[in-house]
Parts: sequence; C-alpha cells; structure tokens
Amino acid sequence: MSDLEEKIAKWLNTNTFHHSEFWDLKELVRAKEKAGVSISLCIPTLNEENTIGKEIIVFKSELMDRYPLLDEIAVIDSGSTDRTLEIAASYGADTYLSADILPNHGFKPGKGENLWKAIYQLKGDIICYVDADIKNIHSKFASALVAPLIYRQEIQYVKAFYDRPLAVSNELRASGGGRVTEILVRPLFSVFFPELTALMQPLSGEYAVRREVLEALPFPIGYGVETSHLIDVYQAYGLQSFAQVDLDKRVHRNQSTASLGKMAFGILQSFLNRLKGYDLVTDMPEMNGIFRQLLAEGRRYEQRVLSIEEEERPPMITLPEYRERHGR
Repeated sequence: MSDLEEKIAKWLNTNTFHHSEFWDLKELVRAKEKAGVSISLCIPTLNEENTIGKEIIVFKSELMDRYPLLDEIAVIDSGSTDRTLEIAASYGADTYLSADILPNHGFKPGKGENLWKAIYQLKGDIICYVDADIKNIHSKFASALVAPLIYRQEIQYVKAFYDRPLAVSNELRASGGGRVTEILVRPLFSVFFPELTALMQPLSGEYAVRREVLEALPFPIGYGVETSHLIDVYQAYGLQSFAQVDLDKRVHRNQSTASLGKMAFGILQSFLNRLKGYDLVTDMPEMNGIFRQLLAEGRRYEQRVLSIEEEERPPMITLPEYRERHGR
C-alpha cells in the first residue's frame, strides 16, 4: 500500500461516520452547550414551494422545539416566483431575499451567492447548508453534519454523502446520481488532488462548516462553489480538517444531461482557476465562458451557445460591513 493509499484508508476509518453514530440528540445538545457554539441552518432556495414546508417543519420541530440544537433556521432566496418564501415564513423560518442582503454589493443570480450572503446574515459559529429539494427530508440532514464539528475541534468542514435514487415520472430508479462527480470531479481530483478522492460526494449540497473557515473563502456564485471550497480548505488545512457523514439516501428531482453539462462547464472553470491560482499549472490560456451544446430535431441541427461565467465573491472577512456586524 502506498503512502497515499494508507493516508486515505486511515482518514476513511477516522473521519467517515454514519448518521446513526449521532442518534442521541440529547447528548449532542449537551455537547454543543459545553462547546459554547451556536448553530445556524441555511436553506438556499429558488422556487421550492413543493418541498420547503416539510423541511422547515422537520428541522424546527425536531432540532429547535424538541431538542435545542439549532439556534436559527433561515431561508435565503434568489427571487422565487412561487410561494416558497410565504410557506417558509408560515412554518417559522426566517426568510431573506438574497438581493436585500448587502445591497451595496449588488445581486448575482446563483446558489453560491445565497451561500455567501448567508455568512453575513446568519449568526451561528457553525453554518449548516441544506438544499431545499429533498423529498425524504429528516433531521439527520442537519444534526449528523454538525455533530463532528461539535465533538472534534480539529474538524472544520463536514460533507454529506448518500445513495441518490433518481425520481423519474413519480417512480424511483434504484441507482444513479453523482454523474458529474464520477465523470468530471473525481478524475480531476485523481490527477491534481488525489487525497480529495476520499470524499464520497464532493458535490453534495449538504455540509456544515465553521464560520472562521467560511468567512475566509472566496465564493463562486454558480456551480463551482462546492468544488472550489474543497480545494481551498484542503490547501489551507489539509485532509484531516474534513469529515463526511453517510446519510443513507437522498431523494430529489433529476436533472437533464444538458443541465449537467452546464454544471460541469461551470465546475471546470472554477477548478482551472484554482489550478492557476495555486500555481499548479503554467502557461494556461485565458478561458472564455462560452459553452456550446448541439441540438438535433429531425433533420434540423442547431448549436446552442451559452455564456457561463463563474464569477466569484471575495472572502466575506474582507468586507468592512461584515467585520462590523460580527465583530471580527
């Protein structure tokens, strides 16, 4: 076994958990109080009226009312045109429009924008992000992710992983999911950051992070945010700063291959920017943000040209407004 394989095997043994290890929520609350940390849950949204209500009910009833693990539950919205914000507020979540947070810095559409602005808006020492489209939502999607941060101070960043059956026409397909991870991100990590291949699902939308780590990270506003985070945290703290938790299964809506292509293009832009920023490659040409897809309908063929620019927000700690609000 090589040194790399031995290191990954050791990490998988010590820093990979199953959610059932953290079943005792009463003990977890006691440990949280002893550690003296506060925890915020952020749910980024855009037109999620079908699932947001159940998520708020589950998290609030179990992790605020029954067990006081979460100190706040907040929805950061990109401008939904459905009833997402109305439903979330009616069930007790704090609701914010991303465009209304740090208005002097403008608004950029994208999930990463919501995640970035949450650092300013929310109060917790630990911020847990959970996507809004989970159909089999359970309190473990938050409690099991914050647990390693509560119990082990050296851990900085905790990712979720799970089986991902795909919902297709109201039926569940037994396998699938993680396609962009397996055909893009894992090969790239294997070449440039092999230790990060230990992460089962680097693109999972559920993770918990310490504030002092989040506030120091630049944030791509689009698809590249998760990949960039992993690289930046790894470069700063190493593999031992990560943990991952098996949540068994996540049921969510499927995305088309065309949509996954756009996601992969955005991730690739952010990845190449990181290689350049860390001087891991030389003589890299300037990238353009034009993504080209081909469409065929009968005997008609057409090229779709899309502009996908992975803009980045600066580390939140660099903003005077943030330092003043949070006393940093």
